[in-house]
Amino acid sequence: MNKVKATFLSFVGGGLLFLGVPAFAQSDKVAISISYQPAIYGLGIEIATAKGWWEEAGLDPQFTMFPSGAPQIAAAAAGDWDVGLIGAPPAVLGASRIGLQTIGVATVEGNANVVLARPDQAEQIRDDPSLLKGKPFLLSTNSTAEYAAWGCLSKLGLQKGDMQFVNLSPSQIVSAFTNGEGTLAATFTPFAYTIEQHAGAVRLCSAADADLFLLSAIVVRPEYAEADKQAVAKFLATYLRAIQWIKNNQEEAQTMLKEFYAKNGVLIEDKYMLQEMSQDRQQYSLEQQLEAFSRASGPSTIDQAFDSFMDYLIETGTIQQKLEPESFISDEYLQMIEADPELKAWANNQ
Repeated sequence: MNKVKATFLSFVGGGLLFLGVPAFAQSDKVAISISYQPAIYGLGIEIATAKGWWEEAGLDPQFTMFPSGAPQIAAAAAGDWDVGLIGAPPAVLGASRIGLQTIGVATVEGNANVVLARPDQAEQIRDDPSLLKGKPFLLSTNSTAEYAAWGCLSKLGLQKGDMQFVNLSPSQIVSAFTNGEGTLAATFTPFAYTIEQHAGAVRLCSAADADLFLLSAIVVRPEYAEADKQAVAKFLATYLRAIQWIKNNQEEAQTMLKEFYAKNGVLIEDKYMLQEMSQDRQQYSLEQQLEAFSRASGPSTIDQAFDSFMDYLIETGTIQQKLEPESFISDEYLQMIEADPELKAWANNQ
């Protein structure tokens, strides 16, 4: 009788995933607080929420959206959220100040951080970059856009001091450049799309053009990670499931991104939605994440990206010394997913 019962339970457990309910889901859901920003990586959070995947994975989520990284990090320090999606600057600052751990890539965004020129000046600047000397350059200091701007000036054969940097918020850059202020503007999408759309701006250079690898990160507070590693792995697997769904359903995902952006006050043309998803910001599947985090042949791609970015943060005075990448970048949860057949199938949307 016991053998029959065990066989029946094994059959039921194996069939749960087939029926759309993962066998690793628990009857008692684990509380988890998720933070993000109104950027493309927030779409994965919204999709997983709309489809009820957090609950199916055994999680009881609470959500908080932040306008930028600074208040997001302050809230993490207060213990107000457990896992989140965040830009490179706050990921490093969070690691330095409160031990925040980077456990995945939210987006690869070298093509999303760009330097924009006016359409009637772009070709002249390319032919003779010295025309830029002494001219105003609109950007946000201590940002990935400024990092891109420095790289692009170097690529053009100029020094940072050759132009007059004007520190503005991304929304202020949109308004100022559209109204004729500034010779160049450095910002990131979707703000760059708004400038292109309304001012006819031309991309002069991107971070990728300057050979800079830029990313946003998936992070976890160390206290939460220590308390429940399995919950962190389930969160990451569920987020990756949403990314795989996006890859498999591009048209529907594009519509959802447009709605997500509009809900948060970002109104851009459909062509830019497609560009955002297919060209400017890449989102990694489980396999791509594992490859990017691999240290099998030395420092990983992610290690190198953060190491270079920390050089920039030191030069700006944002941090005083570099962190060892191994101290805050970990593939532990990716490896947990890879080693668990059910979690792996869940993450791959199978």
